[in-house]
Amino acid sequence: MTAATTANTAPVRIDLAIPDVYPALLKVSETIGAQGLDKKLHHLIHLRASQINGCAFCVKMHLREAREDGETQDRLDRLVVWAHVNDFTEAEKAAFAWTEALTTLDHKTDYASLRGRLRQSFSDKEIGALTATIGMINLWNRIQVSAH
Repeated sequence: MTAATTANTAPVRIDLAIPDVYPALLKVSETIGAQGLDKKLHHLIHLRASQINGCAFCVKMHLREAREDGETQDRLDRLVVWAHVNDFTEAEKAAFAWTEALTTLDHKTDYASLRGRLRQSFSDKEIGALTATIGMINLWNRIQVSAH
């Protein structure tokens, strides 16, 4: 075997390698959480991004948290097909479209029309909170997935 094939492939423990990162990320998450975004929507955004990113740990955690905060199992079951069901409000659907656009980046995405859709239901502060929430869950997902 060559050195390249015997290299240590164990995941990097970011919490051990750079101990200041997690507390800083938790502070950012706390700041975003204090912006007043609806708790159920917050959980659904976290869950939808985690589904897209294939983060099993995060999917399980966000399902549990959503249930604890009163989200129904029917809505959780149908989140993956949110665009094709009537379980969600137009505001929630706009937030899910934004979540998908910011999670699966595509240069063909029309972000302006998505923002216009969001502005029918959300203030700029709320859109900022949605955007930051999506960014943070994508970061957390990527950290977790890197350990797979």
